[in-house]
Amino acid sequence: MHLKIDPEVRRALQGKRPVVALESTIITHGMPYPENLATARSLESQVRNGGAVPATIAVIGGVICVGLSDPELEWLASAKNVLKLSRNDLAYALAAKKIGSTTVAATMIAAHLAGIKVFATGGIGGVHRGAETSFDISADLEELARTQVAVVCAGAKAILDLPKTLEYLETRGVPVIGYETDEFPAFWSRTSGLKSPLRLDTPAEIAHFLEVKWEITPGGGAVICNPVPQADEIPFQEMRSYIDTAVSEADRYGIKGKAVTPYILARIVEITGGRSLRTNMALAQNNARLAAEIASHL
Repeated sequence: MHLKIDPEVRRALQGKRPVVALESTIITHGMPYPENLATARSLESQVRNGGAVPATIAVIGGVICVGLSDPELEWLASAKNVLKLSRNDLAYALAAKKIGSTTVAATMIAAHLAGIKVFATGGIGGVHRGAETSFDISADLEELARTQVAVVCAGAKAILDLPKTLEYLETRGVPVIGYETDEFPAFWSRTSGLKSPLRLDTPAEIAHFLEVKWEITPGGGAVICNPVPQADEIPFQEMRSYIDTAVSEADRYGIKGKAVTPYILARIVEITGGRSLRTNMALAQNNARLAAEIASHL
């Protein structure tokens, strides 16, 4: 098995103590250095403060590492030519002994292999704008339909087609739960104008729901939508103008596939003068805290 579980994470799993998986794409492709390293460390700290053990996941030297040491985190934060891995190229990175960071989909696969049930991220991928002609739909959505891991996020990234993303999740039978909200959050913004399909108001209720779901329909995950804290949000209408500018530039420059999201996110950081980056860090920390609480009740 191409899987290396950190000793602390292994002890926690064997002792049936709560563990929260964390992705590594936010480190290698989501933020510049050294903000990415500070965010990675703060996410692990938030998980510990919530009473759980953090397990940041990445591929290093042909092995899926479930749980990284601080020196490994620091090395990854400044590493070059790191692959952004999803289900389609995870095995390639292992076979070719490449360095790779894990997207939502790849992190879910690794977490499931290790026996971790809860995963905290910033925002999930989804149906891209213009998908009716490009067929550009994130593998995250398909992974949520097949892999038994709950994903705590601030909704889907607002650069996507949010109505179509919700439709796709419904079609694939993925529960979407608003935590203390009736509205589907839009990553940097607490609101999107779209109704959250389901609502639960405590981590204990969410944990109980997951137990029931996996008892009656084994397999498949769930999306737990945790709105960004109000003090840190960028209102939806304001954010929309920034997104439209970045998306039109990506189209003009012919940026496609996996390169689209990193380009647009980086461009939005520039347009907002770093404000979107601070919001991104705040929402990721907020999600890590909630994920730890849910994992503790599981």
